Amino acid sequence: MKIAIGSDHAGFELKEYIRNVLAGGDYEVTDYGTSSPQSVDYPDYGFEVAKDVAAGKADRGILVCGTGMGMNVVANKVKGIRAALAYDIYTAGQSRKHLDTNVLVLGERVTGRGLAEEIVRIWLSTGFEGGRHSGRVAKIEAFENKNYR
Repeated sequence: MKIAIGSDHAGFELKEYIRNVLAGGDYEVTDYGTSSPQSVDYPDYGFEVAKDVAAGKADRGILVCGTGMGMNVVANKVKGIRAALAYDIYTAGQSRKHLDTNVLVLGERVTGRGLAEEIVRIWLSTGFEGGRHSGRVAKIEAFENKNYR
């Protein structure tokens, strides 16, 4: 599975940790930056990850900033992205089961490394349930396709 990962300065340390964890597994990880804890603009990195996931260059994306809120807003502006800001393993799993999310967003200032690793593990290993959820996701996609070309 190809994973695109990115962060701003406030999420740099957690992004690096997650990148290293994933690189030791069965994932092909592409790091979109940032490459240091020096101040940057989070939209620059969030849009790059989200655009490549939407274009199919990556199967899924992971974004990290201070709280996760900024990156979540950015990612969800890109057509074809369903990003989930997860603070625990339940919401991470549910986002995959019910929404078929393709970008996971984390907040370094509010999520410890151990929990973040578990959230990522659950999110990557959980499948979409389909069924009644397929129709709901289809409604979201139809609205997006009609209104955001």
